[in-house]
Amino acid sequence: MRQILWWLGNKFGFGRFTLVCVAERSTAGFEELALPLFDRLYNFAHWLTHNRDEAEDLVQETFAKALKGFSSFEQGTNFKAWIFRILRNTFLNSRTGLKAAMVPLDSQDDDPALPVESETPETILIDRASDRIMQEAIEELPVAYREVLLLCEVEEMSYAEIAATLAIPMGTVMSRLSRARRALRVAVKEKLQRSSS
Repeated sequence: MRQILWWLGNKFGFGRFTLVCVAERSTAGFEELALPLFDRLYNFAHWLTHNRDEAEDLVQETFAKALKGFSSFEQGTNFKAWIFRILRNTFLNSRTGLKAAMVPLDSQDDDPALPVESETPETILIDRASDRIMQEAIEELPVAYREVLLLCEVEEMSYAEIAATLAIPMGTVMSRLSRARRALRVAVKEKLQRSSS
């Protein structure tokens, strides 16, 4: 535990008093579960915020909240989904998150008629598109689509883990994922056409 507190203190500038208070509330298992997820949490936070400083603040606040609430974590449940949910909720409650969440989604989010595609044309486009074009296209997605796409494709979470992380039904996960992939495919195609003209 001292390692994570020392690291958080150096990384994010926690004061000595803050670390002592946090250490008193911590448990030994938190470090073992949380540290391996740091890079993944930071990457997800950066995709959500589009800003390095805000992403660092978001991860710092997530770790502090998770450490404070670790006693409420049920051993044997999915820690990864639990801490990602804390990060997501912290983001949505932030000023940046509130602005981003105001982008309206289609009203038929739970449409079961939309199949979830596995090998699709967008995977071919992704392979051909430059990193810059792909990053811009992902950043333009509404947060609800961006987060489900990143949790599935980058974090390789199962639909059940995504549903638990986002607190939405699994049908909504599949619907949003399908729509996110479709929107990403269209955006990348348009960007590739513009760049080749």
